[in-house]
Amino acid sequence: MSNRDKEVYFARLAERAERYDEMSEHMENVGKLGNELSMEERHLLTVAWQNAVGSRRAAWRVITSVAQEETNKGNNANAELAKEYCKKVEGELQKFCDTILGLLDG
Repeated sequence: MSNRDKEVYFARLAERAERYDEMSEHMENVGKLGNELSMEERHLLTVAWQNAVGSRRAAWRVITSVAQEETNKGNNANAELAKEYCKKVEGELQKFCDTILGLLDG
């Protein structure tokens, strides 16, 4: 089994296990191999990216909402903690987006 086939297999396995971060890592490895992606590989990359980013976007929305609620209640300390946590999620989103864009450009 070639390295490419192995990475695609692990990506499929990660998808079935709903481990999208790992799925995206395997598909990133496939993309770095240099050959054009097959239709199945493009589909796997899309599924991995959408799910990994989608969960972080949902987390960002919840955390932003909590920060606003805390601000409205006058709990500025908690609001700042929520905003700090929000920045962590934003950093993860940025890193993930930079990775996929680099892969697409390369």
